[in-house]
Amino acid sequence: MADLPIAAVIRIAKHSGAQRVGNDAAVALVEMAEDYIGKIVREANKLAMHAGRKTIKEEDVDLAMMSV
Repeated sequence: MADLPIAAVIRIAKHSGAQRVGNDAAVALVEMAEDYIGKIVREANKLAMHAGRKTIKEEDVDLAMMSV
């Protein structure tokens, strides 16, 4: 089950230029977005732990996005 709301993903797609988004496409976008976010979080968590922190900071996310 997806954690991101499909309606939010459809709204983002429409703000990005899509006129209409099919339900199957929205579900695929949710799955891909969750996978991408998960990869960034895992990398950002490694960076935070390396810095001796339990809390992920914006700088960790920025650095993690460069390597994902």
